[in-house]
Amino acid sequence: MKRNQSGFTLIEIAIVLVIIGLLLGGVLKGQELINSAKVKNLASDFKNIALFIYSYQDKYHALPGDDALATSHVTSAVTATGSIGDGKIDGKWDSTTSTNESFLFWQHVRLSGIAAGVTDITDTVGYPPRNTTGGRMGVTNSVTDLPINNLKGAYIICSTGIVGKFAKQLDVALDDGNPATGTVMAAIPSSSVVAAEPSPDDNTLYTVCQGV
Repeated sequence: MKRNQSGFTLIEIAIVLVIIGLLLGGVLKGQELINSAKVKNLASDFKNIALFIYSYQDKYHALPGDDALATSHVTSAVTATGSIGDGKIDGKWDSTTSTNESFLFWQHVRLSGIAAGVTDITDTVGYPPRNTTGGRMGVTNSVTDLPINNLKGAYIICSTGIVGKFAKQLDVALDDGNPATGTVMAAIPSSSVVAAEPSPDDNTLYTVCQGV
Protein backbone atom coordinates (compact mmCIF):
# COMPACT_ATOMS: atom_id res chain seq x y z
CA MET A 1 0.00 0.00 0.00
CA LYS A 2 1.46 3.36 -1.04
CA ARG A 3 1.63 6.22 1.38
CA ASN A 4 1.51 9.78 0.12
CA GLN A 5 4.43 11.82 1.54
CA SER A 6 4.03 15.56 1.79
CA GLY A 7 6.72 18.21 2.21
CA PHE A 8 7.67 21.77 1.44
CA THR A 9 8.18 22.71 -2.16
CA LEU A 10 11.18 24.75 -3.23
CA ILE A 11 8.91 27.76 -3.71
CA GLU A 12 7.55 27.47 -0.17
CA ILE A 13 11.05 27.16 1.29
CA ALA A 14 12.17 30.16 -0.74
CA ILE A 15 9.25 32.22 0.56
CA VAL A 16 10.05 31.25 4.17
CA LEU A 17 13.71 32.22 3.68
CA VAL A 18 12.69 35.57 2.20
CA ILE A 19 10.41 36.24 5.18
CA ILE A 20 13.16 35.32 7.65
CA GLY A 21 15.56 37.60 5.78
CA LEU A 22 13.12 40.48 5.95
CA LEU A 23 12.56 39.94 9.67
CA LEU A 24 16.31 39.85 10.37
CA GLY A 25 16.83 42.94 8.24
CA GLY A 26 14.11 44.73 10.17
CA VAL A 27 15.64 43.78 13.51
CA LEU A 28 19.10 44.93 12.43
CA LYS A 29 17.74 48.19 11.02
CA GLY A 30 15.80 48.79 14.21
CA GLN A 31 18.94 48.25 16.31
CA GLU A 32 20.84 50.59 14.02
CA LEU A 33 18.21 53.29 14.55
CA ILE A 34 18.35 52.77 18.33
CA ASN A 35 22.15 53.09 18.32
CA SER A 36 21.98 56.19 16.14
CA ALA A 37 19.52 57.78 18.57
CA LYS A 38 21.85 57.02 21.50
CA VAL A 39 24.79 58.66 19.75
CA LYS A 40 22.68 61.73 18.98
CA ASN A 41 21.65 61.94 22.64
CA LEU A 42 25.25 61.61 23.78
CA ALA A 43 26.29 64.37 21.38
CA SER A 44 23.46 66.57 22.67
CA ASP A 45 24.77 66.13 26.23
CA PHE A 46 28.09 67.70 25.27
CA LYS A 47 26.41 70.59 23.50
CA ASN A 48 23.95 71.17 26.35
CA ILE A 49 26.60 71.25 29.06
CA ALA A 50 28.51 73.89 27.13
CA LEU A 51 25.26 75.83 26.83
CA PHE A 52 24.72 75.56 30.61
CA ILE A 53 28.12 77.14 31.22
CA TYR A 54 27.62 80.06 28.86
CA SER A 55 24.03 80.68 29.94
CA TYR A 56 25.02 80.88 33.61
CA GLN A 57 27.95 83.15 32.77
CA ASP A 58 25.66 85.42 30.79
CA LYS A 59 23.11 85.54 33.61
CA TYR A 60 25.36 85.94 36.66
CA HIS A 61 28.80 86.88 35.25
CA ALA A 62 30.30 83.88 37.02
CA LEU A 63 30.93 80.20 36.39
CA PRO A 64 28.52 77.65 37.88
CA GLY A 65 30.27 75.88 40.73
CA ASP A 66 32.93 78.61 40.90
CA ASP A 67 30.37 81.34 41.70
CA ALA A 68 31.48 83.10 44.90
CA LEU A 69 28.05 84.77 45.13
CA ALA A 70 26.04 81.64 44.40
CA THR A 71 23.98 81.95 47.60
CA SER A 72 22.78 85.41 46.57
CA HIS A 73 22.36 84.56 42.90
CA VAL A 74 20.43 81.33 43.38
CA THR A 75 18.12 80.42 46.26
CA SER A 76 19.31 77.45 48.37
CA ALA A 77 22.63 77.20 46.53
CA VAL A 78 25.73 75.86 48.26
CA THR A 79 29.04 77.69 47.82
CA ALA A 80 32.14 75.66 47.09
CA THR A 81 35.29 75.82 49.16
CA GLY A 82 38.74 76.67 47.87
CA SER A 83 39.62 79.15 45.13
CA ILE A 84 36.10 80.21 44.26
CA GLY A 85 35.56 83.13 41.92
CA ASP A 86 38.86 82.60 40.10
CA GLY A 87 37.29 81.80 36.73
CA LYS A 88 37.98 78.04 36.89
CA ILE A 89 35.76 75.06 37.63
CA ASP A 90 38.07 73.17 39.97
CA GLY A 91 37.73 69.51 40.87
CA LYS A 92 37.62 66.28 38.87
CA TRP A 93 34.84 66.13 36.29
CA ASP A 94 33.23 63.18 38.12
CA SER A 95 33.85 64.45 41.65
CA THR A 96 31.64 63.16 44.46
CA THR A 97 32.96 65.70 46.98
CA SER A 98 30.09 68.02 47.89
CA THR A 99 32.36 71.05 48.37
CA ASN A 100 34.05 70.79 44.96
CA GLU A 101 33.17 73.29 42.24
CA SER A 102 32.74 70.58 39.60
CA PHE A 103 30.27 68.79 41.89
CA LEU A 104 28.29 71.96 42.75
CA PHE A 105 28.23 72.97 39.08
CA TRP A 106 25.10 70.86 38.67
CA GLN A 107 23.26 72.35 41.62
CA HIS A 108 23.94 75.89 40.42
CA VAL A 109 22.73 75.36 36.84
CA ARG A 110 19.67 73.45 38.04
CA LEU A 111 18.63 75.90 40.76
CA SER A 112 19.06 78.76 38.30
CA GLY A 113 16.55 77.11 35.96
CA ILE A 114 19.10 76.63 33.19
CA ALA A 115 19.11 72.84 33.52
CA ALA A 116 16.66 70.30 34.89
CA GLY A 117 17.49 67.78 37.58
CA VAL A 118 17.84 67.01 41.26
CA THR A 119 19.29 69.87 43.34
CA ASP A 120 19.74 68.00 46.62
CA ILE A 121 23.48 67.31 46.75
CA THR A 122 22.94 64.57 49.37
CA ASP A 123 20.92 62.51 46.90
CA THR A 124 23.66 60.16 45.74
CA VAL A 125 21.37 58.45 43.24
CA GLY A 126 19.46 61.31 41.62
CA TYR A 127 21.95 64.17 41.83
CA PRO A 128 24.88 62.89 39.71
CA PRO A 129 24.02 63.54 36.03
CA ARG A 130 23.78 60.51 33.75
CA ASN A 131 24.01 60.10 30.00
CA THR A 132 21.70 58.02 27.83
CA THR A 133 23.77 54.87 28.48
CA GLY A 134 23.76 55.38 32.25
CA GLY A 135 27.31 56.73 32.53
CA ARG A 136 28.30 59.74 34.61
CA MET A 137 28.71 63.19 33.03
CA GLY A 138 30.66 66.16 34.31
CA VAL A 139 32.82 69.20 33.65
CA THR A 140 36.11 70.69 34.81
CA ASN A 141 38.63 73.22 33.58
CA SER A 142 41.30 72.88 36.20
CA VAL A 143 44.69 72.05 34.66
CA THR A 144 45.43 69.74 37.60
CA ASP A 145 42.25 67.74 37.02
CA LEU A 146 42.47 67.00 33.29
CA PRO A 147 41.30 63.42 32.58
CA ILE A 148 43.14 62.84 29.27
CA ASN A 149 46.62 63.90 28.19
CA ASN A 150 46.89 66.77 25.68
CA LEU A 151 43.17 67.55 25.84
CA LYS A 152 42.78 71.29 25.48
CA GLY A 153 39.88 73.69 25.91
CA ALA A 154 38.54 76.44 28.13
CA TYR A 155 36.24 73.81 29.63
CA ILE A 156 36.52 70.03 29.63
CA ILE A 157 33.25 68.10 29.40
CA CYS A 158 33.31 64.35 30.00
CA SER A 159 30.88 61.46 29.70
CA THR A 160 31.68 57.86 30.62
CA GLY A 161 30.28 54.37 30.12
CA ILE A 162 30.33 54.79 26.34
CA VAL A 163 31.14 51.76 24.18
CA GLY A 164 33.91 52.16 21.65
CA LYS A 165 31.67 52.09 18.59
CA PHE A 166 29.68 55.00 20.02
CA ALA A 167 32.86 56.83 21.00
CA LYS A 168 34.08 56.68 17.39
CA GLN A 169 30.73 57.90 16.05
CA LEU A 170 30.73 60.75 18.57
CA ASP A 171 34.17 61.84 17.40
CA VAL A 172 32.96 61.88 13.81
CA ALA A 173 29.91 63.93 14.80
CA LEU A 174 31.73 66.43 17.04
CA ASP A 175 35.35 66.51 15.91
CA ASP A 176 37.91 65.07 13.48
CA GLY A 177 37.00 61.37 13.56
CA ASN A 178 40.18 60.42 15.48
CA PRO A 179 39.55 59.70 19.19
CA ALA A 180 43.20 60.41 20.01
CA THR A 181 43.42 63.93 18.54
CA GLY A 182 41.48 67.17 18.32
CA THR A 183 38.92 68.51 20.77
CA VAL A 184 37.21 65.15 21.41
CA MET A 185 39.17 62.24 22.85
CA ALA A 186 38.35 58.81 24.26
CA ALA A 187 40.25 56.92 26.96
CA ILE A 188 39.91 53.96 29.28
CA PRO A 189 38.24 55.21 32.50
CA SER A 190 40.83 56.07 35.14
CA SER A 191 41.17 58.05 38.34
CA SER A 192 44.31 59.70 36.95
CA VAL A 193 45.26 61.41 33.70
CA VAL A 194 45.68 58.90 30.87
CA ALA A 195 46.55 58.80 27.17
CA ALA A 196 43.82 58.92 24.56
CA GLU A 197 42.90 55.71 22.75
CA PRO A 198 43.47 55.96 18.96
CA SER A 199 41.55 52.77 18.13
CA PRO A 200 38.75 52.12 20.61
CA ASP A 201 37.43 48.57 20.75
CA ASP A 202 33.77 48.53 19.72
CA ASN A 203 32.56 46.75 22.86
CA THR A 204 34.86 48.24 25.52
CA LEU A 205 33.61 51.08 27.73
CA TYR A 206 35.39 54.43 27.46
CA THR A 207 35.30 57.94 28.86
CA VAL A 208 34.84 60.53 26.12
CA CYS A 209 35.86 64.13 26.81
CA GLN A 210 35.53 67.30 24.78
CA GLY A 211 37.40 70.56 25.15
CA VAL A 212 35.21 73.58 24.36
